[in-house]
Amino acid sequence: MNATELGRMYRTGDLPGLLALCRTIAEKQPVEKVQGPDDLALNLCAQMGTLEQEELWVVLLNTRNEVLRIAKVYKGSLNTSLVRVGELFREAIRENAAAVIVAHNHPSGDPTPSPEDMAVTRAIVEAGKLLDIEVLDHIITGKTRWVSLKAMGMMS
Repeated sequence: MNATELGRMYRTGDLPGLLALCRTIAEKQPVEKVQGPDDLALNLCAQMGTLEQEELWVVLLNTRNEVLRIAKVYKGSLNTSLVRVGELFREAIRENAAAVIVAHNHPSGDPTPSPEDMAVTRAIVEAGKLLDIEVLDHIITGKTRWVSLKAMGMMS
């Protein structure tokens, strides 16, 4: 891909092409260490932005907040993802992760948290406390935007 082709995609509003390019770049440039939501959210938005169904992923982190891996925990329907909180921590326990960041997408493109998102986040945080696995954030991605529940002050 050259600058001319990229410019054409931008001028013509080729959103699927631009998102595919962002996904390719994100996959080639994995996040190694997470110091804040920006470090991870753009990468997740690029990867999850074109998904047609809700998916819930868990980013597994070691004690230095370095990414061990990203695990897809659940794939839901067009607009809902019902996940058991226990399933969310299965991979974290297997990898001996010290912390996790939960991420899911809204296929509608609007990353505004729903009441269900808030309820499941509270349950995830409480379960993490019981398991001694810190839940650092819950990131919700849309097609081109994202929100961090921690940055919004909703992680208590």
